[in-house]
This record gives sequence, C-alpha cells and structure tokens, in this order.
Amino acid sequence: MAGGEAGAVTVGRIPAPWSLFGFSRTEAIGFAVLLAAIIVAPGVIYPIFVMKVLCFALFACAFNLLVGYAGLLSFGHAAYFGIGSYVAAWLVRYAGFDSGVAILIGGLAGGLLGLAFGTISIRRSGLQFAMITLALGQLVYFFCVEAPFTHGENGIQQVPRGRLFGLVDLHTDMAMYWVTAGIFLIFFLVVHRAIHSPFGQVLKAIRESEPRATSLGYSTDRYKLLAFVLSCAISGIAGATMAIVFGIATLTDVHFSMSGEVVLMTLVGGMGTIFGPIIGALVIVGIETYLAQFGDWVMISQGIVFVICVLVFRRGIVGEIAGRLRLAL
Repeated sequence: MAGGEAGAVTVGRIPAPWSLFGFSRTEAIGFAVLLAAIIVAPGVIYPIFVMKVLCFALFACAFNLLVGYAGLLSFGHAAYFGIGSYVAAWLVRYAGFDSGVAILIGGLAGGLLGLAFGTISIRRSGLQFAMITLALGQLVYFFCVEAPFTHGENGIQQVPRGRLFGLVDLHTDMAMYWVTAGIFLIFFLVVHRAIHSPFGQVLKAIRESEPRATSLGYSTDRYKLLAFVLSCAISGIAGATMAIVFGIATLTDVHFSMSGEVVLMTLVGGMGTIFGPIIGALVIVGIETYLAQFGDWVMISQGIVFVICVLVFRRGIVGEIAGRLRLAL
C-alpha cells in the first residue's frame, strides 16, 4: 500500500506536457486549436488572405505585449511595422539579400528604432506617452515620404520573394504560406514566453501600479524600455514578412491609420489576452477583404463592429468569453 501511494505521488509530480512550454491547460487547448486552424486553413481559404491575417495577428500580438501587459498605449506603432517593411523590401529588391536575412534585419531595424524612440517616450505615461508616440510615428511617416530609398508615394514595388536562407523557394504561395505560419508561431511563442516569465510578471506589476513596483526595487523604466523594444522588433518582423508576401512596401505601412488598425484589432479581440489579438486581426482583416467591394462601407462596418464590442464585449471577444467561462465554472 505504502509503495503504491509513493508511486502515485511520483506520478502526480510529472508535469503536464503543455506546462513545459509555459501553457496552462486552457492555453494549451487554445494553441492546439490555433495550430489545427493554421494547418487546415490553406485547404479551405485563399492562402494569401490567411498570410495577411497571420502578419497582422503577429503585429497585434506585439502591440498587445506593450498595451495589454505593460499598460503603455502607443499611437505610433505603424512606424516600426512600416520601417521593417521598407527595410526588408529594399534589401531584397535592390541589394539582393536573402529573404530570410532581410526579414530578420527588418525586425532589427524596428527594434533599433524602438530603442531610440522608446528612450524618449517611456519617461512619460498615460496620454503624454500616447501623444509622444503619435508624434514620433508621424515623423517616421514624413521621413518615408521624402526619403529617396522609399520612392515616395510609389513605394518599393515588385519585391521578389526569393529564397529563405538559400534553402526554401518562396515563389509558390504554399511555400510562402508555411514560412509565414512558421514565423508567426515562433514569435507568438516568444510573446507568450515573455508574458509568462518573471519579466512579464514585473510588466503586469508596472501596469497595475508603477509606484509600487518602483518601491519594490524594480527599475521600471528599464523594464518598460525592454518591453517597448521587443514589441517594436516583432512589429518590424511582421512588417518585413508582409512586404515579402505581397512584394510591396508603401506609405500605407507607416500611416497613422495602420496604428489605428492595430489598436482596433487588439481591443476587438481582447486586450491583455494571449489569443485576443489573433481573433481581432481575423475580424478586421476579414471585414476589409470581403467588404472591399462596398467602398466606404468598410469603415462603417469596422465602426459598427467596434461599437458592438464596446457594448457587448467590453473586454473584447476573447476576454469576454474567457470571463463568462470562468463564471460558469
């Protein structure tokens, strides 16, 4: 009997497989559903549409890391998405770089720009922080309008997909799809790990009460800057991937409206939830794609969706569903 009890205790200490990756049981189920959807999607939906959703979902996840967990609302995040797009497009189109290398450099460019702008902006909080990021984002937009390498309103066009690290030919849509899905999953897991690490716990403490976090001995500015740079770097990766997928980088990528879209995606899906930005990206990109034939009705539809979410899903679609399931349990 005693041996049986000892054996039971030993078995009980074996960690669940999903816990090895930092997932709770609920998150593991959600990730499994996400993975299954990514595998099945190209067989039932046009791959180009799914790739667009994945790029914007990664952008929204990066933004959510900043606003949902650090409590820093940036109104100029398109700057980092767009600079990653322009850098990757230029490197592939004019410098003959490998597409994989160009995407990584695009992410690095977004991170470096985030380091420069974050050093300036994180010294303020709330509305002041938001307005500073908006001003810096507009500065990047006007730079891209005038800079020779961006080709102004024409943008950088006819960007070849090339090869990924010289190994994978990206000219076919399916090859590009699996690479895009891989990039999304890798950096989604990076965001997830950051959120569930001690670093992420400090970010949540700063979001709840920065003075208290400071009193506990944490250098809050350092943590906020690191979160800002990580968010900007992943945003640059998303923009660079988008440029390779569609073969173009334009002023739309750095325009204020792009910053507004990522805010909308995060709020609609559920700010501060790991899967919310993905659902938000799917909803917003779906509206833009399938209602494009109705012209201005796209903006009206987005407004209606946002109003419905504010009235019915105040915590976003995923946030509200998760909250109600917890109450039901």
